[in-house]
Amino acid sequence: MQVHPISPERLAELLTDRIAALPGAGERPLRVAVDGAPAARPDALADALVEPLRVRGLPTLRVSASAFLRPASVRLEYGKQDPDAYHDLWLDDGALLREVLDPLEPGGTGRVLPSLRDPATDRATRVPYTTLPAGGVLLLDGALLLGRWLPLELTVHLALTPAALGRRTPPEERWTLPAFARYTAETVPAEAADLTVRVDDPRHPALVERP
Repeated sequence: MQVHPISPERLAELLTDRIAALPGAGERPLRVAVDGAPAARPDALADALVEPLRVRGLPTLRVSASAFLRPASVRLEYGKQDPDAYHDLWLDDGALLREVLDPLEPGGTGRVLPSLRDPATDRATRVPYTTLPAGGVLLLDGALLLGRWLPLELTVHLALTPAALGRRTPPEERWTLPAFARYTAETVPAEAADLTVRVDDPRHPALVERP
């Protein structure tokens, strides 16, 4: 394994190149996930890919997994700060598949629901469906996405050491740290992802290259 420092700008360029080189790019919808704890800011990296892909002629649709959480009555059944429930129950995999990923399968409708539920209010967002063009790219960001058998053409994992994760996680969210420790031990996202980027210092990411 080799680790190469890379600038945030060059990282976005490299990922854009990787997406544009995927089989079917420009011809059918592609599904790309940026996985990482909230402290790793997977949303920021996914956002940074929108314009470079547009310049390549690849329209994008941004979706956040946090808009596909189960109702509070389900995800908070074991309390508001249960790390195992956070790991196992919070994400509504079925809704994410049904409303976002499956419609982008070859021969699918391309009709995607960008968000389902506001996690703060626990109410349906009631946003309209949108159709991703045949050559478009879905950019999905979220935590604990790998190991769920989600159909994705490219996965990127943003890795933090336990010390960096603890340092960058707000005090009110530190109850989630055991969930991420479990994710690292059980899913091994750094190996499950197609690409892994270390982001202990977000200003100086490092690309991990496996043999």
